[in-house]
Amino acid sequence: MNMLVGDAVAMVNALKPLVQGISGVDIVVCPPYTALHAVAQAVKGSNIAVGGQNSYVKESGAFTGEIAPQMLLDVGCAWTIVGHSERRHSFNEPDALLNEKLKFALGAGLRVMFCIGETLAEREGGKMFEVLTRQVREGLAGLSETEFENIAVAYEPVWAIGTGVTAKPEQAEEAHAFVRKLVADQFSGTIADNLRIQYGGSVKPDNAADLMGKPNVDGALVGGAALKAESFAAIVKAAVG
Repeated sequence: MNMLVGDAVAMVNALKPLVQGISGVDIVVCPPYTALHAVAQAVKGSNIAVGGQNSYVKESGAFTGEIAPQMLLDVGCAWTIVGHSERRHSFNEPDALLNEKLKFALGAGLRVMFCIGETLAEREGGKMFEVLTRQVREGLAGLSETEFENIAVAYEPVWAIGTGVTAKPEQAEEAHAFVRKLVADQFSGTIADNLRIQYGGSVKPDNAADLMGKPNVDGALVGGAALKAESFAAIVKAAVG
């Protein structure tokens, strides 16, 4: 929940020349709903796409305060985030609802960044693998191989979000490799091999290359460092290698 419309437009206008000509990666910004239309207009013709931070499981109706995938598409979004840790923990969204949200967004034509990750208490309690197993099995249940082509899974250890504490590259790799194996076991090796798994959690220009240099880390879900064009552009360039 950052940036008024003018701030968001200024940010992407500053970002565009910094990432112009970069290919081989998807660059996506996810501003607040109030700025989506203006930002989508500002990035038209560039290599920057726009996404929503959340979406609901209905196209319309008596769901005050929610936003439909169709509404996101209408203002120019190509992506939406589903299952961000703050939606899971601050708003108590369970795996079954997130699975429904994921499928509904995909069915509407959006691509989805689907977030998973454990809390500090779960990690310290030795439950990281148990939590990730549940989130993958229940959150991704029932998806087809074609649907996986429009999904990026984002592993975001909750203890590393907004805290300045980043998972070490080895910790990120361990979790990403585990998630990839879960997907292989639940679906297929081909789906797992092709699946993009992003890391999210205090990603900055000075650690992005080390994190994304790991074999199973395919990108980044960037938080605070994405509020400034220069630092976000540096992370994009780190993803290119």
